[in-house]
Amino acid sequence: MTVSPINYITSVQFGFGAIDMLPQECERIGIRRPLIVTDAGVRAAGLVDRVLARLPDASAVAVFDLTPSNPNEALVRAAVAMYLAQRCDGVIAVGGGSSIDLAKGVAVCGTHEGPLKNFALIEGGLARISAATAPVIAIPTTAGTGSEVGRGAVLILDDGRKVGVISAHVVPKSAICDPDLTLDLPAKLTAATGMDAIAHCIETFMAPAFNPPADGIALDGLWRAWAHIERATREPHDREARLQMMSASMQGAMAFQKGLGCVHSLSHSLGGLDPSLHHGMLNAVFLPAVIEFNETAATVRNENKLARLAHAMDLADPSSVSDAITAMNGRLGLPTRLREMGVSEAMFPRIVEGALRDHSHITNPRPAEASDYARMLARAW
Repeated sequence: MTVSPINYITSVQFGFGAIDMLPQECERIGIRRPLIVTDAGVRAAGLVDRVLARLPDASAVAVFDLTPSNPNEALVRAAVAMYLAQRCDGVIAVGGGSSIDLAKGVAVCGTHEGPLKNFALIEGGLARISAATAPVIAIPTTAGTGSEVGRGAVLILDDGRKVGVISAHVVPKSAICDPDLTLDLPAKLTAATGMDAIAHCIETFMAPAFNPPADGIALDGLWRAWAHIERATREPHDREARLQMMSASMQGAMAFQKGLGCVHSLSHSLGGLDPSLHHGMLNAVFLPAVIEFNETAATVRNENKLARLAHAMDLADPSSVSDAITAMNGRLGLPTRLREMGVSEAMFPRIVEGALRDHSHITNPRPAEASDYARMLARAW
């Protein structure tokens, strides 16, 4: 049996009002001159001001607010230039997974020599990332990626590949998870990021590595997200729904250490080809097709994993999981097919090529070949 790592190393401040813990966390970690990495929308919503108001000398804090929905290597360089020019000693990420991932890229590239490509997992980057990595405090404003507790960042290289930069040194030193920061998130973004969290919980649970703690965390996260995503979308100021969705998002990423699978290898590939596509929406559309592909590998050590997913989703029939996800996408107002997102069949060969190279490809419970990916794409299209 392959030996599996079991690690939970992020310090998490969780709950309404957790943002008030920021000064204490900066002091604990030793961050005195932070660079805040965020995006223009989060800044315009006043959330960056709420962070700055809790720092002892806001006037001395540099803010990089150019994060796009799919951060790339050029913006890592731009943020690193600001980090170095301002002599920063740490990064505070404020935003969704894109801002947190960009912050992680800055933490690595601002403290190591060489381009971002050197630190991609598929380029042997794991061995190149050292303890010199700058400390990161992650403050999520969405409930989706869980990047605030994750060991990786997904970034687009100059050559167009969407890659993972993964290391224990990349894990934020502190995650401040305050559901209050998500109350004004638009409905469509609430739905898309929420389905992202559901995809994470499902896919990491299905990954074959033996890690019972991660399985339990992922299943509990799925139960919370499935039960509350519609309320959070339709009633944005429902505090209980927002609390449960933020927990589900965090839990999905805590279980990432098991690995993911074909949902993410496909969405990483297609997201690299068209950065305008939302990662959570892609995961939501790909998920039914991948679950159907993995059905023959769902029983492991006499454990029917599909049945356990169905139980967490309050479904009587395990074979109905994929259809239930498609129906949920429809109820949330999300796309249910790739063609609704402007994806053409002509893109399929390039999507398959990228998926086969992606780091998530190797941890799918059932080995996938090019022809398998082509069938999954046809099913999702």
